[in-house]
Amino acid sequence: MVVCVRCPRLVEWRERAAREAPRRFQGETYWARPLPGFGDPDARILILGLAPAANGGNRTGRIFTGDASGDFLWAALHRAGLANQPTSVRADDGLRAIGCWVTAAVKCAPPGNKPLPSERGNCAPYLVRELAALDRVRVVLALGAFAWDAALGTFAAMGEVAPRPRPRFGHGAEARIGRCSLLGSYHPSQQNTFTGKLTGSMLDAVVRRATELAEDGVDRP
Repeated sequence: MVVCVRCPRLVEWRERAAREAPRRFQGETYWARPLPGFGDPDARILILGLAPAANGGNRTGRIFTGDASGDFLWAALHRAGLANQPTSVRADDGLRAIGCWVTAAVKCAPPGNKPLPSERGNCAPYLVRELAALDRVRVVLALGAFAWDAALGTFAAMGEVAPRPRPRFGHGAEARIGRCSLLGSYHPSQQNTFTGKLTGSMLDAVVRRATELAEDGVDRP
């Protein structure tokens, strides 16, 4: 995956971000490649984001690391006992996920944080393999509508049948699909957190629900 060049627009952008780093990051060596997921290989919860941030994961080499969205997310995971520390600054900072795996629907940083549906489609096989390998996962927590749709596509590609009508995204939305529960949350972007669309208590409630569903699914096939 880390050598993928299927999306020329994303390849150009991730590499340009590294060349034209803002002043506060100048001199740093950027990852500037497709970004793997991170976490506990025995995870029961998969947290699915949109894509790496140009100066976050694309810089640090770890998802939701080195940017404000990551600060918000990892603090919530720490409060829930799903991380050993509340911050995620760089790839060697000692962060450890506990019972969860964090990844993104699109593996490269997109311009304006807005990947195209076609780019999500190019990344789809990677996400299918990722979820298949994490065979203990029982909850997929989708951060935003884009990730929700990617999760539904992943389940379909794995032969799982979603309920009808098609589950609609919303904060706190739930759907049972095959072995997993799909749970929705607003994305912890600054656009949502600064405006109060997503608060810490709102994210805490969704993460708490994810842990409850994961525990409920312990003995399910």
